[in-house]
Amino acid sequence: MPRRLHVSLFATAALVTSLGYATLSAQLSPTAEWATHAQNQYQVIPNVTYLTANGFEAKLDVYRRRDVQTPQPTLVFYHGGGWIGGTKESSFMSVMPWLEMGWNVVNVEYRMARVSPAPAAVEDAQCALKFVVNRAKDYNIDTSKIVLSGESAGGHLSLTTGMIPASAGFTNLCAAGGFTGNDVSVPKVAAIINWYGITDVNDMLAGPNARAYAVQWLGSIPNRDAIAKSVSPLTYVRADLPPILSIQGDADPIVPYSQNVRLTDALKKAGAKTELFTIPGGGHGNFKADERSRAYAKIREFLNANGL
Repeated sequence: MPRRLHVSLFATAALVTSLGYATLSAQLSPTAEWATHAQNQYQVIPNVTYLTANGFEAKLDVYRRRDVQTPQPTLVFYHGGGWIGGTKESSFMSVMPWLEMGWNVVNVEYRMARVSPAPAAVEDAQCALKFVVNRAKDYNIDTSKIVLSGESAGGHLSLTTGMIPASAGFTNLCAAGGFTGNDVSVPKVAAIINWYGITDVNDMLAGPNARAYAVQWLGSIPNRDAIAKSVSPLTYVRADLPPILSIQGDADPIVPYSQNVRLTDALKKAGAKTELFTIPGGGHGNFKADERSRAYAKIREFLNANGL
């Protein structure tokens, strides 16, 4: 074969190959394009112990932006499961939209009822937040832009973590996280995104709204009603709370929709900044793609309105 023809064929093959790659790249959706770069964008720090209690090491996963050096807005997320089940790993898909938005994410586990009944999960959730703030420099976290979120029991924990003051005493257990013995403060967060969380635990222990998982979480302790009230977000309604967005389907069979209607009404009456985004006919999560898209559009609007 003449050398000129050989070179020409080689160049043509190279061009076709190059065009093939370009065509393949052009065919990627924006989500797929982001996914191909996410590994370079994020450093994953898994299973960091933030608290040891009852012989249980409570852990969290950190998804930290590594393509920037400045402190970043950060989501602290609590998984669902009625305080009796669920894992942080199983909730990963729920935090992916925040990664796509470029946020740091901290995905938290906490003690289940089988390890320790109420109020253990509430204690752990507040200690996790304190740990995150204490380690903010290590993970490039902007402590003025921390948002709490979670689904179901995790929604409840996002509310209790952001609403319950230090005077309630739930942070007394946090010393194992590297805090001084008298540091009982609760860091203030920028906002709370509550996905169909429980707001009145007492309401779920008896009567028409009773739920077995709530009864199991409280157990048979003699002061059950008092503890249930102490871990209910409705107990702590006041004006100076962070902005709260609640999201729930009005046909939810697991957490009564009325719970978040009551919370939103009480917050508005107290002068707090709050919204309830209702998904008509929606159940307990498992929303349709368009319903979830509308919910995240509302979240972005809510974040923008609150400087986030």
